[in-house]
Amino acid sequence: MKRLAFAAGILTLAFAAATPARADFSVVKFELGYCRIWWNSGAAPWGTGWTKIASAPDFQGAWAAQTAAVKKGVCK
Repeated sequence: MKRLAFAAGILTLAFAAATPARADFSVVKFELGYCRIWWNSGAAPWGTGWTKIASAPDFQGAWAAQTAAVKKGVCK
């Protein structure tokens, strides 16, 4: 029985290590015109003076989206 519990524990640990972590990010534009990368943790920015202009599955994608928005003049 101990071997079975040990094997189940090892399999559980291997499965947890194999699943990729996912952290979604957004580029948020505030009413003053500047943009920031916001981690989608379920908590939105306070107030009503903001708009989500892009989403990305990782920080590098959000950084690229923010850079593109600045180049297009959408953000300061």
